[in-house]
Amino acid sequence: MRYFRALGATAFATATGLALVGTAFTGTGTAEAAPASPAGLYAPSALVLTIGQGARPATATVVRAVTLSCSPAPTGTHPAPEAACAELDAADGDFGRLTVLSGDRPCTREWNPVTVTGDGVWEGKRVRWSATYGNTCELQARTAEGAVFAF
Repeated sequence: MRYFRALGATAFATATGLALVGTAFTGTGTAEAAPASPAGLYAPSALVLTIGQGARPATATVVRAVTLSCSPAPTGTHPAPEAACAELDAADGDFGRLTVLSGDRPCTREWNPVTVTGDGVWEGKRVRWSATYGNTCELQARTAEGAVFAF
């Protein structure tokens, strides 16, 4: 019985060795990795923008929300993704630069707070921004010229 086991193991080893040698001679092609294409790489820019009723982002009731992705092309549920991405790009992703008071728009002194937020990734960096305004009029006075929060 031992003889047959040894003979079987020897035959298996011989067959495996011949198969490997045969493969070495028949597989003369070379394997090459595809060149890396840096043109296809980009830093992601994907955001969720919200407008909510309330004084704090954590407790504000979200009234409207949109998604905005700027890389590789402007898309999302935002009504004007191209314009919004262009504004954010011009501001280097700084939401604070987009909410500068424009003009002398008269607003009431009513306290009915509105909070806007921008969360996500801008050019590969995590962003979390929020601002609270006294009421909707004040929000519109700060963002009326822009497209980012026009939804």
